[in-house]
Amino acid sequence: MSSLGRLAQWLQPGAIVTGPITAIDPQALWSQGIRGLVLDVDRTLAPRRQLILPETVRRWVAQVRPQFKMHLLSNNPNRRRIIWVAKELDLPYCLAARKPSRCRLRQVLKTIDLPPAQVAMVGDRLFTDVLAGNRMGMVSLMVKPIASDGQPSRQDRLYRMELGLLRALGCPISSSNDPVPTDR
Repeated sequence: MSSLGRLAQWLQPGAIVTGPITAIDPQALWSQGIRGLVLDVDRTLAPRRQLILPETVRRWVAQVRPQFKMHLLSNNPNRRRIIWVAKELDLPYCLAARKPSRCRLRQVLKTIDLPPAQVAMVGDRLFTDVLAGNRMGMVSLMVKPIASDGQPSRQDRLYRMELGLLRALGCPISSSNDPVPTDR
């Protein structure tokens, strides 16, 4: 396999969700054997640089909580922000994770006590969230960045550039609200 092919394999999300995190159907994940969720914070659960947690996110987490083990994993070193989100959602957290490094992700997997194949890494970034999840053998779900009203953010230039890169690498781009992991 060429080095470009290997790169494409590492960057290919298990699913690209057509909306923000709240568009993920938890039953679809459960039916695919997913029992744990590692969630990015910035632009996945909360808008960037804002201490706002959309009500739709709060409801989605409350709906998912009974079925799935969950943990927050953020590259953001802002302790105040990440702790605020973690307290608001009553979830364990890890900040300054340095994704796509696997070090903190290994610690999170030990904490939730599930094998990587039963855990989905959910985030809005290809080179951090998707790459980290794929490197650990997790299912990676790429969601649209979220705005303060819980809708997809219109400030998603980087997201669109990363999707363009996937297309240029020849990766299949299919979007779904019903994420079913693709074969890697």
